[in-house]
Amino acid sequence: MSAGTIILIVLILVIVAVGAAVLSTRMRRRAAERSLVGPEYDRLAGEIGPRKAKAEFGKRRQRVNGLGLRSLSAERRTAYAGQWDSAQEQFVDNPRQAVTAAGAIVAAVAADRGYEVTDHDQLMTDLSVYHGRHLDGYRQARETAGRSDQATTEALRRALLDYRGLFFDLLESPEGAGTAPAPEPDMVPAQVPAQRPWKQVTQGRHWKTRPQESSDVAASRQ
Repeated sequence: MSAGTIILIVLILVIVAVGAAVLSTRMRRRAAERSLVGPEYDRLAGEIGPRKAKAEFGKRRQRVNGLGLRSLSAERRTAYAGQWDSAQEQFVDNPRQAVTAAGAIVAAVAADRGYEVTDHDQLMTDLSVYHGRHLDGYRQARETAGRSDQATTEALRRALLDYRGLFFDLLESPEGAGTAPAPEPDMVPAQVPAQRPWKQVTQGRHWKTRPQESSDVAASRQ
């Protein structure tokens, strides 16, 4: 076998290996992004089609990246975690008040991060970029809070859990999320840091239900 043939074979093998690596990387990136936006992309794709949904999320990402979102300091995170504990502790004696307080805390954290919270529809659109996997629960929680005088204790408990999902996602968002230039649709999102100690402390406490049931529901909502 001539040297030229060997070189050609090596080049072909290198090209195949590089192509496989690129394809694998893109698949992982797309899977990571789908996990980030959650069912929001699927919902939008079902309404307007995958191609238009991809373009729409590109526009949303560009807008959100222009908001100048900021990460919270450790002190701010700890303060909000303390507020969340207080709201959660109220649930035993006053579930409605606890859910109302939880909703207010979520809005406060979003505003502190740099989101525009005065327009709820716009807020939901903006949150879909980096927190889409929690928006279904957030919508349901707001609906339950809006009719809290008619909601059962179990419905209120689920609403608090749904608020909790978005609350911790906002609180623990990656450093600089939303501040970098708008990435391409298949760009890998920043890695979410390890779970904070306070999340372990506040998880599953003060529920007016059986401990096992509360744990099961909390696990299903994460």
